[in-house]
Amino acid sequence: MDLELRHLKAIRAIADAGSLTRAATALGLAQPALSAQLKRIERALGGTLFERGREGVRTTALGDLVLDRARVVLPAVCELQEEAVRFAREGAGGYRLGGTHGPLLGGLVDRLARTEPGSPVTTYTSWSEREIARGVAAGRLDFALVGVCGESAPPEAGRLAWTEIARDPVYVMLAADHPLATRTELDLAELAVEAWTDVPGDGCFGDCFAAACVRAGFTPACVYETDTASCVHLVQVGRAVGLCRATFPVTPGIVTRPLAGAPLVWRHLLGWHPEGRAAGRAATVLHHTGAAHAEALVQSAGRMPGAGVTPGAMPMPTSTPVPVPVSTEAGLVTVAVPVPGADPEPCPRPSPYPGA
Repeated sequence: MDLELRHLKAIRAIADAGSLTRAATALGLAQPALSAQLKRIERALGGTLFERGREGVRTTALGDLVLDRARVVLPAVCELQEEAVRFAREGAGGYRLGGTHGPLLGGLVDRLARTEPGSPVTTYTSWSEREIARGVAAGRLDFALVGVCGESAPPEAGRLAWTEIARDPVYVMLAADHPLATRTELDLAELAVEAWTDVPGDGCFGDCFAAACVRAGFTPACVYETDTASCVHLVQVGRAVGLCRATFPVTPGIVTRPLAGAPLVWRHLLGWHPEGRAAGRAATVLHHTGAAHAEALVQSAGRMPGAGVTPGAMPMPTSTPVPVPVSTEAGLVTVAVPVPGADPEPCPRPSPYPGA
């Protein structure tokens, strides 16, 4: 058996408590389990570590040797862990970015690489805004580029500093030959008969979308949940329509149109740890993120000819709510549209759990 840190902790606890029973209580173990563990440790070390007596236990000469080393090793390991966390947050340069899928993350990477060619830039993507925020809070990532709908709060709101980059109305993605594609604006109620397709996510967009549909007088009958490429394909072939962000890029076979009254709003947010290693560079990243958003709007699918910079679209995710106002790079909601003359395919009821 190899000696492990937990074994040294057990030896230290027994010596400090002077009793196997009290040490077991301190360690959260049953006394027989601690006794059996001590026997295995003593066999591995080749001798007895404690002498048992009526008044408890006391260390043997071998026990004194092991205990002295344990009192050095255990604090050193604890210090090593603390230093590693500090280094992860404050040590090396470069940018470690986390984000949900969308053009803003790519635009930010491009601008950082262009303006700071000597600084390494790494990215981590996930459908889960909470996972990304936890990565920043734990020091594994420097910045989180995510999004929330409406006035919902960002994840880890109490631990991270969040700044809103922009807020955009949510658009509808339609096949280029959809009967409503020639319109410049649509009422959500006009899509009541459609089926929807979306990407996973753990924000509140699903709840906000459902509430908007109820206000419009209907309940979505069908939602296909799948990856972004599949959602886009369903829209392109006329099998689906979708909700998307204003930054959705020009895509063959798809048009995006605003919803009348902007019943859904998407806020892009940038978050960082106020005591993290990159906190001093937050202003730089905020500047580049805002510029990336502006560039994405100019190139978006929703920019109407002669209408200036009009939000385009990006598939939105359905999911559960979070509290506070901020914005992020998130998800995708698309809606399946029956093809004239074709038999509709079976559509599963939407799952209450993202990705389920």
